[in-house]
Amino acid sequence: MKRTRLVISTILLIILIASKNVLALLNQPEIWDSNFFITLKNALIIACISWISIEVVGILKTRLLKKYDITNEDNLKSRKLITQINLLEKVIVFIIIITSVGLILFSIESIKEIGIGIFASAGVVGIIIGLSAQKIMGALLAGIQIAITQPFRVDDAVVVENEWGWIEEINLTYVVVRIWDKRRLVLPSTYFLEKPFQNWTRTTADIIGTVFIYTDYTVPIEPLREELTRLLNDCDLWDKNVNVLQVTDSTPKAMEIRILVSAKNSPTAWDLRVFIREKMIEFIQKNYPESLPRTRINLENKNINND
Repeated sequence: MKRTRLVISTILLIILIASKNVLALLNQPEIWDSNFFITLKNALIIACISWISIEVVGILKTRLLKKYDITNEDNLKSRKLITQINLLEKVIVFIIIITSVGLILFSIESIKEIGIGIFASAGVVGIIIGLSAQKIMGALLAGIQIAITQPFRVDDAVVVENEWGWIEEINLTYVVVRIWDKRRLVLPSTYFLEKPFQNWTRTTADIIGTVFIYTDYTVPIEPLREELTRLLNDCDLWDKNVNVLQVTDSTPKAMEIRILVSAKNSPTAWDLRVFIREKMIEFIQKNYPESLPRTRINLENKNINND
């Protein structure tokens, strides 16, 4: 599709450049010399050159992206480069469009005089600062900053606005987060520079999952550790790294048992946490049913003598 558009835009450019000769062949040279036609021709040539440039950038991006695959397990480098390439393409396209619009406007004499006057009176720096103060330009600058600093990348697992999901799209003005239940959360680029968020795959994809279980004080801890180890050794979701069971808190009614397990990525960690929680509760139900959380009430019989 991109190649087809490139061919069409190139043919149009060739036709525009050769239009003077075409009109001469049609015995209409006076049309060529009119100000309207010259302005229109220049504008169309600039537009075609911009179109060709954008299509070339798109083709180069597609070729580069074919070299990287984010479906692999170890895809940190691929995600980093894909994010950079996508955002770089958007920045270049934005510059091409702004430049072409400026050239088209300055090719019109009346607008050119107004533009020169504005530049002479206010100065280029003042205009740029004024535009940057606007929300749109602020979002664009934020998108460029994200492309350079990369606080997150495409397919990073993040927690934003109390929602957990993956970075699906990174654009110059907004970012799309694919929530775990397939909803899409669209946030402005400035959000990620102004507010804190969690990135679970900033350096590596592996992650530690937490499971909390509440039991009575009568439950023995060591058999629970042995059962946890047995479950993990028989589970393909575990990455063989973290296996911890500890009593982390106690209340007058129950003990808090925290289990730490590790997995290769956040979706796998979620499934592993669910699996371990279900199986550990099932183990306690079968082997230590008296150790499930309970509320005790002591009733004392008192003999009351009635006179």
